[in-house]
Amino acid sequence: MNKLNFILLSCLLLSLSACVSQKPVWSDEFNKAGLPDSTKWNYDVGDHGWGNNEKQLYTNADSNNAVVRNGSLFITARKTGEGKYSSARMITKNKGDWKYGRIEVRARLPKGLGTWPAIWMLPTDWKYGDWPASGEIDIMEFVGYMPDSVFFSVHTKSYNHSIGTQKTKGIFLSDTHENFHIYAIDWKENEIIFLVDKKEVFRFTKEKNDPDVWPFDQRFHLLLNLAVGGNWGGQKGIDDKIWPQHMEVDYVRVYQ
Repeated sequence: MNKLNFILLSCLLLSLSACVSQKPVWSDEFNKAGLPDSTKWNYDVGDHGWGNNEKQLYTNADSNNAVVRNGSLFITARKTGEGKYSSARMITKNKGDWKYGRIEVRARLPKGLGTWPAIWMLPTDWKYGDWPASGEIDIMEFVGYMPDSVFFSVHTKSYNHSIGTQKTKGIFLSDTHENFHIYAIDWKENEIIFLVDKKEVFRFTKEKNDPDVWPFDQRFHLLLNLAVGGNWGGQKGIDDKIWPQHMEVDYVRVYQ
């Protein structure tokens, strides 16, 4: 089955209303082995902690940390030395940027103390200023010391974790390492609906025309990464016996 037919079949499996109002505009099915498609993905690179005291070095187009094989993208975190790790943080910035739409990522998560994978979105143009003023959408976050849970959040100037006001929801999901799940959002003009396997788990609704609470009227891009340790991921320590660990991504699809 070619990619277009596969996407159209997926659309048929959505609700009737979604299919009527949305059509595929961007996707990566990860069918070509090797480094990820450079026409669709960039990399954030560095080892400065990323504002969360994370331990990994994010590399640039290194197949040890980001590679496509067997129809999936593997983002791999590895131990490279005493207290040192490498991983990948892949972004669609300026190659996939969207204002509103349905974003779906089918993924299987790593396990073990110190893992912190995320599927999330940041603003491309930072219309309202630096984080958190221009917003953040966390389609899925997972920390290895809570292996039976996944989390969904938004961050804005008024609602963010640095002041303890973030809008967030966690749900029980016990097989994130064994099985794939579809993590998604339906992002509309006045609300963001978070879904797992096409079922709503959390909803953030626009309260008023104020960018402090709703900066989500601008372009955002997608990020896929696997962090090691950090303020949240490392709260219970890092198990140095578990590496390497992978986040395996079957596909990314965007509908508008």
